[in-house]
Amino acid sequence: MWLQRNLRELCMPIRINSVPFTTRISNEMLQPHSHIITTPIFYVNAAPHLGHVYSVLQADVQHRYSMLCGKKTTFSTGTDEHGMKVQQAATVLGSNPYTFCTAVSQQFRTVFDVLGIAYTDFVRSSELRHVQAVSNFWLTLEEKGYIYKGIYRGWYCISDEAFLSEGQTMEKTDPEGNKIRISVESGHQVHWMSEENYMFRLSSLRPLVLRWLQSEPLRPFHFHRVVHQWLEDELPDLSVSRHRNRLAWGIPVPSDPSHVIYVWLDALVNYLTAAGYSEPHFVPWGPSTHVLGKDILRFHAIYWPAFLLAAGLPPPRALLVHSHWTCGGVKMSKSLHNVVDPIECMKRYTRDGLRYFLLRNGAPERDCDFNHFAVHTLLNSELADSLGGLLNRCAAQAINPKQHFPHYHPASVPSSAYDQLQNLLGSLLELPTVVHHWVESFHVNKALEAIDARVRDTNAFFQSQAPWKLVKGDEKDVAWGNSVLYLTLEAMRLYGTLLQPAVPGLAKAILDRLGVSPVHRTLKDGHFFNAVLGLNCFFQGQSLGPDIGLLFPRLEKIL
Repeated sequence: MWLQRNLRELCMPIRINSVPFTTRISNEMLQPHSHIITTPIFYVNAAPHLGHVYSVLQADVQHRYSMLCGKKTTFSTGTDEHGMKVQQAATVLGSNPYTFCTAVSQQFRTVFDVLGIAYTDFVRSSELRHVQAVSNFWLTLEEKGYIYKGIYRGWYCISDEAFLSEGQTMEKTDPEGNKIRISVESGHQVHWMSEENYMFRLSSLRPLVLRWLQSEPLRPFHFHRVVHQWLEDELPDLSVSRHRNRLAWGIPVPSDPSHVIYVWLDALVNYLTAAGYSEPHFVPWGPSTHVLGKDILRFHAIYWPAFLLAAGLPPPRALLVHSHWTCGGVKMSKSLHNVVDPIECMKRYTRDGLRYFLLRNGAPERDCDFNHFAVHTLLNSELADSLGGLLNRCAAQAINPKQHFPHYHPASVPSSAYDQLQNLLGSLLELPTVVHHWVESFHVNKALEAIDARVRDTNAFFQSQAPWKLVKGDEKDVAWGNSVLYLTLEAMRLYGTLLQPAVPGLAKAILDRLGVSPVHRTLKDGHFFNAVLGLNCFFQGQSLGPDIGLLFPRLEKIL
């Protein structure tokens, strides 16, 4: 009677802290949306580095996860090609700006393609559709009375392409003993400017930007407090043009070709370019999520919503902000020879190895450190030993000679295994909801941590039940051994499905080995552990795929 009663409980939805869970994703998680996910367009004054890779990886996960849940999304990235720094860099190399930009832009494309980034659009700010979008946007701001001609006097940082207030700068002595002013935030030198420019009425939009901020669009929330503090100060009007005789490499002001449009107004409009703003059929864009580094937070959290509100367009739904990567605890710098080359890292650790490390160890709210010992330790422990080891064990010919998903037999569950099974199932059934929470709150690292914890729990369960011994026992032992294999293979199917946004190559290898068809590789139709829940399970009796060998070979020790 005890066994029958508890077996009935095993066939019901598991309760965790009195909250019922099933493996079906909630309706909220699966709502179809026309949603654009973006990275910044990256400045082409230098080759792509680890910071660019981290931004585009985070956006890639958001895009892939949305598709995994059945949502309609587009994903845009690209290169920012105008401005003084690009003009100067091209001059130093004896090249014209467009040729220089084309070469560096291709470097970004190459890195992103090798990294497996699933972008649907790549915007170059020098291309015609973007020039048209920026020109149209400028004319809209002008028509609505937000552009006027005035005198700009203040500090300007060429390195950051940013205007700074007195309080955002400080005096410093350079190595030659000269007194200079620098940006407090970036440390780059600033210069005093006084010239007639076109100005944007940013000050008048401060109340509307504050109201938008009340919707708490910034994640992690730490950055919301930073922006709110900025908005407590006065918000001066913004210079949005440069004289063409000083800066020739830019988009001309439509009504006055003697000026070019400020590079940040130009660059931010790329999100509208990707949404088709320059096309006749454009309608106000739907939900937008921008992934960005904390160094460009002010431009995205103050200027961009202000520009959109002035133009009568909805501000971003979410800004997902991340911190920086250091190397050996020191900010990466060419002069220190500690810049991490993404291509070299992928050769050394594989594409998915680099993706996993950056996503697993990167915490958006704080700066993170890249060092090769940490990469080796993490990848060997979590990908080679834990995840790869579990797949090889449950799919091994010796334990699973029929190379299939065995049937689950509820009556075979021994009383000694009941508590461990109940706890494991509870955590597995809850896992999609946990992962969803962490991905939505922009903590992919914690989502991967939760998956790794469940992989370790499954390994412990598999080891304790020893199916390699059960398959040699009596009929009841064999039935329980098959049930253990079913549970483990279903757990691997769950992990392979959830890992697709982070490590698509490894996830595909797992699902291929399990014989899971493409149509069953989504959360929308996952229905995991159906047999345990007393429901029909498509996978029982299905054949596994071909042997793939080691999922992730162990990395050799660092010499």
